[in-house]
Amino acid sequence: MNFGLLYGFGLLVAIISKGQNVQNMNFKEERFKMVTEQIKSRGINNDEVIKAMQKVERHLFVPNDLQKYAYQDRPLPIGHKQTISQPYIVGLMSQLLDVEEGEKLLEIGTGSGYQAAVLGELGGEVYSIEIVEPLQKRAAFVLDSLAYKNVFTRYGDGYKGWPEKAPFDGIIVTCSPTKIPQTLVNQLAEGGKLVIPVGIKNVKKLVLLEKKKGKIVKRNIIPVRFVPMVDSEGNNY
Repeated sequence: MNFGLLYGFGLLVAIISKGQNVQNMNFKEERFKMVTEQIKSRGINNDEVIKAMQKVERHLFVPNDLQKYAYQDRPLPIGHKQTISQPYIVGLMSQLLDVEEGEKLLEIGTGSGYQAAVLGELGGEVYSIEIVEPLQKRAAFVLDSLAYKNVFTRYGDGYKGWPEKAPFDGIIVTCSPTKIPQTLVNQLAEGGKLVIPVGIKNVKKLVLLEKKKGKIVKRNIIPVRFVPMVDSEGNNY
């Protein structure tokens, strides 16, 4: 049985019935509770990030059988050994990126499409790359179904970035290389920010880089866990 078709049908039903059943009303309540207890209480104070996370329906970005867990404080599997990030981490990375209306953004690791949707709600022009083709297709379907006209996805190698759309005002990486790819640094605009988890095995840290007068200023944020960033040959470097 084709999981993609089942997922798409389930999402379509959820969108059509949006606002018409008790289940979706409960999802809204859970979503606002998530923002209050997991996001705001842990120092995420950017009003636009808070509004975006109150609006984006995280349960639509996870498999149907996991929707009841969508607003819990944890990552969830989305297939192909990949996960949707913990809500707090999405909020933190979005706040660090400090998006302004109309900025051009690059995301490496589309995954479920949830982070891209949050960035889209912040007013960015979002270009997102996913190396697992079935995930890219599923995310594109979800984002298109939810009418995100400012979010563009493609299947490809994140280590290469999206050179024809560079430079970017912000780059967010939702998988972990062992070191910061210079290709992505090169695609960062002057004054731009790059948010990326870096490290080996379980020793990883979230890093914020800013390009100021052609130089890179680096700041370590918190220890994190992310799936490895791999290239088209399956290498993590």
